[in-house]
This record gives sequence, structure tokens and C-alpha cells, in this order.
Amino acid sequence: MDRNSFVGLLLIGAILIGWMYWSMPSKEEIAKRKRIQDSVITVQKEMEAHRQMTAKATDANNAVIKADSSITLSDSAKAVIRESQYGMFSGAAQGENKTITLENELIKVTLQSLGGRVASVELKNYKTNTGKPLILFDADSSFQTIQFIAQSKGLTTDSLYFLPEGNSSFVKEGDSAKVVLRLYAGDKSKYIEYIYGLNGNSYLLNYKINVVGLQNIIASNTSDITLKWGMKTLSQEKSIKNERNTSTIYYKYAEEDVDYIKETADEKKSLDAKLKWVAFKQQFFSSVLIAESAFEKPTDIESIKEKTSEKYVKSFTAQLSIPYNHLANEGFAMKFYFGPNQYKTLKSYDIGLEKQVPLGWGIFGWVNRLIVIPIFDFLNSFNLNFGIVILILTLVIKACLFPIAYKTYMSSAKMRVLKPEIEVINKKFGTTEPMKKQQAMMELYRKTGINPLSGCIPVLLQMPILFALFRFFPASIELRQQGFLWAKDLSTYDSIWDFGYVPIINSIYGDHVSLFTLLMTVSTILYTYSNSQLMGGDGMMGGGNTQMPNMKWMMYAFPFIFMGVLNNYSAGLSYYYFLANMITFGQTALMRRFVDENAIRSKIEENKKKPPKVSKFQQRLEQMTKDRQAQIRNKK
Repeated sequence: MDRNSFVGLLLIGAILIGWMYWSMPSKEEIAKRKRIQDSVITVQKEMEAHRQMTAKATDANNAVIKADSSITLSDSAKAVIRESQYGMFSGAAQGENKTITLENELIKVTLQSLGGRVASVELKNYKTNTGKPLILFDADSSFQTIQFIAQSKGLTTDSLYFLPEGNSSFVKEGDSAKVVLRLYAGDKSKYIEYIYGLNGNSYLLNYKINVVGLQNIIASNTSDITLKWGMKTLSQEKSIKNERNTSTIYYKYAEEDVDYIKETADEKKSLDAKLKWVAFKQQFFSSVLIAESAFEKPTDIESIKEKTSEKYVKSFTAQLSIPYNHLANEGFAMKFYFGPNQYKTLKSYDIGLEKQVPLGWGIFGWVNRLIVIPIFDFLNSFNLNFGIVILILTLVIKACLFPIAYKTYMSSAKMRVLKPEIEVINKKFGTTEPMKKQQAMMELYRKTGINPLSGCIPVLLQMPILFALFRFFPASIELRQQGFLWAKDLSTYDSIWDFGYVPIINSIYGDHVSLFTLLMTVSTILYTYSNSQLMGGDGMMGGGNTQMPNMKWMMYAFPFIFMGVLNNYSAGLSYYYFLANMITFGQTALMRRFVDENAIRSKIEENKKKPPKVSKFQQRLEQMTKDRQAQIRNKK
């Protein structure tokens, strides 16, 4: 060992001795530790004495005695237990659970000091189906907490008491000022802070989490804080079955579009991407948590049906990640949306919340967004009864579709004129020579200049509107609790007779009779019959009954199938279909009166004398027929 090594060892030894001396606890700290150890020993002795006493009482009296009913712990013992469980947050482990009320013209939000959470929300302009105040969730059916590790202890804020700061008061009504709640960690320089405030006269509640002075208390390997939020949604509507079939969790990725859990599924998802917002969607209302920037990944969400409850619809849970960078003071800003699923209102926030309104996919959604909703909102601006609004909407839609209806009628009129000749072809070839019969039909169509599909295409063009309205009416909150005639609520079924439980019938039809659905079914059957007579008794253009004999009965079966489906749907939807059928009756009667079939027959006869015009479609169809005949000959 040389001189330098020897000096180095001496210096290291001196440093170790100095560090040990410097880190030695003071007399006050030694005394405090001794008091804690004595308190722990006292608690252990008290618990052991209590256990022995309970065991003796059980043996003697065969009774179970609760531990907290036979012994009273000293205040110092309780303090030791709290400190061992909550560490520096032990001072917030006891307190009084007080409430704060924030209120504007639209919503009433109740906050609680225990957990500093949003305990309940009331929508002031809406009522439940039974006329009671509409509460989205209450303190017993919801939770909101953050989880983190501090001093090697896993902590959750839902068991700790927050304190109001500044001008915050536990009676704050009609004031949209900020409410500041703090959860202290020992002294007032270390705390978790919640800031709430109504965002003007809207359905938004500002919510911000600040973490101050905890950079050395929260575990150093922690990169995010977990925010857990969940609720059991309360039943608000007439049909809890419809509520369950339309309630789910929606979410929007920070860089992508909106997605959701299927409404009929009980499902848990782990999303490995940043999120902009998470929504607990009910049939007509939603509770949404929106990040100002984005929630970090991952996010866990879960949707479960409350199958055994008539009070709760579904149980929703979201576990979100909030970034934490161990700074002396850092915050994460968010907003809550507590309000109706009204397309116009949700769209005004411009973050994709309107995607929660199920208007249909693809072209059906575009028809609703670009045509139906603008017309509906315009008519609604006149403050008319919604039964009248639906009537005018139906008239407008049928008027716009009239050229298509006219085209369809003219095509059927031409086919009626050709019906005698078509029947001759059917009798000549029967079912034994289908290819020759098809060739003869195509030759007849070519000579007369008639396209047999010209009546089908206009019908197909009407289908997007038909299906778009099938999605629009059940999702329209505007119809909620709006009455018309005998229907008290156009957003749900209009029962005129509740016949109760009947096996099999309940699963197929329901436990009630909806009058608008019944009227829609009768009008559809009458329309089918009338159209059948107009076509010559079979309802198929061109005497199609010999080719598809079962089609006639299928056409009469469809109205009964829809009756079973629509019996539990929106009365507004059945009312629209009923009106559409009746207006179609009127249009058909007018066209039949003013369209001269003799003129059509004369035009067809003229076409027969002219050289036939063969369209590309007819050419392809004829070529396909010839190819098919060649295949049959080759097989033979």
C-alpha cells in the first residue's frame, strides 16, 4: 500500500464516521420513536387482550362479539394506526363529510369533502319517467378517486378528507366561482388540490388536479397517477330494457376517431393509446370526462349490465392515467360534461361528442346529419307539437321522394300493360324451359323499350332514408316526454294495454300493445294488398308469382315481423311509418287517376314498330343467358 492509498482510506473512513454522526437521530427524534414504539406495543397489547376476551366470550356464550364494541382504543393508538396506514396523509384520515353545491340554470352539482369528488349531478330541465328530478348518479352509486404510491404505501383519495381553501364554502349555490379543495400531506406546503368550477351557463364542469410539493413523497418510479371513475347509472326511462340496449361506454382516441363497447355486451377493454375523452352514455344522457390535452396510456374501461336490478341500468368503470413528472408544482386540466345526448349541443363542443348519438353507419348517418336533422330542427324552431312536426317532416320527405315514387308507379303501369303478353309467355314455357322463357321475356322488353329493373332502382334509392329514420327517432331526445294524442311520450312505446306476463308472447311481442305500431302494421298490410291488386293480384311486376310463388306470402309476413320489433320502439317511429303509408296511399290514388294507361299502351305499341334499342345492360344480360344455355347443353 502506497501513501496515496493510505490517505484515501483515511478520508473514506472520516467521511463514513462524519455521515454516521450527522445522520444520528436527535434526542427529540429518539423520544418520538420511543413514544411510537410504546404506542404500537400498547395497541398490540390491547388487541391481544381484546382477542382473548372475545375468544372467552365466544366459548362461554357461543356468541360473536365485534372487536370495536368491546374496547375503545386510545386517541394515541388510533393516531398510530392512521400514520402506519396513510403516512404523511394521516391527518386527512378523519373529518366530517360535508357538501358543496355548484349550480347554474342547467345543472346542479354536489361535491363531497370525503374524496373531494363529484357525488351527484341533477339536470334541472329534465325529469324522470315518473316525474322526479333527473339525477344522473348519486353518492351511493358512484366513485371518483386517484391512486398513487407514497412512502411505500398505496393510497387512494376516496378515504381521505379534503379541506376547502380561500373563499370556497360548503354552501355555494347559484355561483359559478371556483371551488378549491386540498388534501394536505403533513404541512400546508404539500398537498393534492382539486379545482372545480362551472363553465358558465353550460353543461360543463371544469376540473383540475394540482400536485404540489410531493415530488419527494410520491414514489420516484411513478410516471403517472391513476384516476378511477365509475358509476351505476340510474334508470330514467319507461323501458329499462331499451335503456340497457342503448347504454355503453364511448371513448375518443387522441389521434383517432371515436369507438365504443357494443351496447349488448358485458366487456372490459384495455386501451393502449392516449385518449381525449371517456363517456358513460345512457339512452338520452351522458357523463363525459374530457382531458384538455390527453390521458396517457393505458386506459382500462368496463361496462356491465345490472341484470338483477330495476334501479340501475349498467355499471361503468374507467381507469385513466394522468402523467406525473415529479415537479414541485404540476397540474392536469379536465372537464366533465353532464348533459343530454342532443346532437346539436354535443356537436357545438367540436370534439366528437356527437358521435354518441346513434344515427346509423355510412350513408344512413349522412342522411340523418345532412337532411333529416336540419329539417327537424327547423320545424322544431316554430314550437309546434312534435306530432305535427313529424307529420310535416313526413310530408316534406315524401314530397322530395315523389319523383322517385312517380318513376316507380310508371314502371309498374308499363308492366301492367304488358301483363297479358307476359302471361302468354309464362303459359307457353311454364317451368320446364326457364331459359327460353327468360329469352322471350327479354325479347319482349327490348321490343317495347321497357327496363324491368327501372321500378326497382327508385325503391332502392328510398332505402337509405327509410333506415336513417329507423335510427333517428329512437335516438332523438327532443321527443322525450313529448305527448301526442294518446301517446304520452313519443320517445318510447305508446301502450294502450299492459297484459303482463305471458310465456313466449313476451319474448316475441312484449307485455303490452302499442297502438301506433298496430296502426302501422294494419296500414302496411292494406298497402301490400292494394299494391298486389294494382299489379294484378300477385304484387309482382310481370306476373312474377309463377317464378316466386312464396314471395306473396312473405310480403304479408313482413308487417307482422316488424310489429314484434317496433312494439317496444319509439312511438314516434311507428307514427312516422303509419303516416308514410297513408301518404303513399294518397299519392298512388292521385297518380292512378291522372296517369292514362291507354296512352302508355299506345306508346308501347309504337315502340314495337321501331327498331329495338338494346342497352349495354340488356346486351350483358342476353350474353349471360346464352352462356348459361351453352353450359347446360355441354352438361347434357
